[in-house]
Amino acid sequence: MLVCYTIMHPKHLSIQDFTYSLPDYKIARHPLQQRDASKLLVYKNGSIATSQYSALPEQLAPGTLLVFNNTKVVEARMLFTKTTSGIVELFCLEPDEQYADITTAMLQKGQVYWKCLVGGAKKWKEPSLVKIINTGNKAVTLTATKINKPGDYFTIAFGWDDETLSFAEILHAAGLIPLPPYLNRDAEDADNTTYQTVYAQHEGSVAAPTAGLHFTNELLTKLSNNNIETSFVTLHVGAGTFKPVKAATMAQHDMHAEFIDVSAAFIQQLLNSLQKPIVTVGTTSLRTVESLYWMGVKANILYEENEAVEITEQALTIHQWDAYELPQHISTAAALTSLLTWLNATGRQRLITKTQIIMAPGYTLRVAAGLVTNLHQPQSTLLLLVAAVIGDDWRKVYDFALQNNFRFLSYGDGCLLWAKSH
Repeated sequence: MLVCYTIMHPKHLSIQDFTYSLPDYKIARHPLQQRDASKLLVYKNGSIATSQYSALPEQLAPGTLLVFNNTKVVEARMLFTKTTSGIVELFCLEPDEQYADITTAMLQKGQVYWKCLVGGAKKWKEPSLVKIINTGNKAVTLTATKINKPGDYFTIAFGWDDETLSFAEILHAAGLIPLPPYLNRDAEDADNTTYQTVYAQHEGSVAAPTAGLHFTNELLTKLSNNNIETSFVTLHVGAGTFKPVKAATMAQHDMHAEFIDVSAAFIQQLLNSLQKPIVTVGTTSLRTVESLYWMGVKANILYEENEAVEITEQALTIHQWDAYELPQHISTAAALTSLLTWLNATGRQRLITKTQIIMAPGYTLRVAAGLVTNLHQPQSTLLLLVAAVIGDDWRKVYDFALQNNFRFLSYGDGCLLWAKSH
C-alpha cells in the first residue's frame, strides 16, 4: 500500500513559538545518587502520568526494541597557561576533514589537527601554547598551534613528544569533561563518571547523550528479563547541540552536523523490528535511526538510477532540509532494504557518515514510535524535536513537569514520549 505524507516545511517556524519560562532553580546542577531513581514523565495519546526510570520496563511492551547511543564523552576542554600567566581555553569540537571519522582522528599519534573554539584567542600572541602533562608516570610536552580560522572556530595543530600515545590518551591526561554551559559550574571529579552512560564505549562526544545517564546495569538487566530488546548506535554529540537558535526563522539557522556510525546488522535489526515498537533513548538515537531512513531513500533513488554501487558514505550524508525535500512516498522497509543492499554490494559492514537532520513540527517519524528524553532548554532545536514527536502537547508536558517538581536539563529527570500515531 502506498502511504502519502503531507508535510509542512519547518523553514518558516519561529523559535519564539517554542519557549517557556524555566526558573534557574529547576535546573539540576548535579545528578541523583541513584541514576534510575529519576522521575519519568510518561506521555501517550494526550495523557500524562508520573513514573520512575527504574519502572521503565513496565511501560514497554515485550518485544519492544530500545535503541541506545553508546558514544563516550571525551575530555574536550584543555586549559593552557600563556607565558604571561593568562589562561587560554581550547574546546575540541571535531577533527579536521582530512580524517575519515572521529575514531581515526582519535588514534593519531604524535600530531593531529582539530577544530576548536578558543577562549581568549585575542590574547594568544605566542606561535604555540605549551602544556606539560603526566601520563604513564612520565612527562609529555603538548603543543597547540593555530593554523587558520575558516569559520567561527580555529583549526589547531596539536603535537606531543611521545609518539606511542594516541590523541585519545592525550585528551585523557590533559583535558577536562566539558559540562554543558547552563550548569554554570566547573567540572568535578565525580562528573568523570556521572556524565558518562554506563554503556559508553566509543570516544568522540563533547556532550553526553543525557537520556542514557538514567540507566544502570541493573535496569538494563531488568529490561532484558522483561523481553525488551536493546541495541546500540553511535552518534558523536557535537557542541552544536547547545547552539542557541538566534535566527528569526529556522531557515536562517545552521543545524549542526554530527558523525554517526552504525552496523549493517543494526539496520537489519531495525528492518526486522518494524512491526514492533521501536523506542529511542535520547534525541541523538532518534536522529540516528531517522537519518538511516533518509539515507535509505537516497540509496533507493540511486538504485533506480543504477548508480548505487558507485556512491560513497559522503553521498548519503543527510543535510538540514533533506527530510522535507526528498521524495516522501518511499516506505520505511523499502528505504532500509535499499540501504542494506548498498552496504552489501559495496562490502561494507558499517556505515560511517554525517547527519545534519533537523526534526521539527512538520516532520513525521518513519522508524521510531517513542522517545526517552530529558527536559530541554527553551528555544532549542531539541525542543523542536520534542514538538515533532508529540505536536503542540509539548506545552502540556512541560507545564506538567514544571508544576510537579521535575528536574530539568542534562542531570535532571526525563520523559517517555509516545508519538501521536502510536
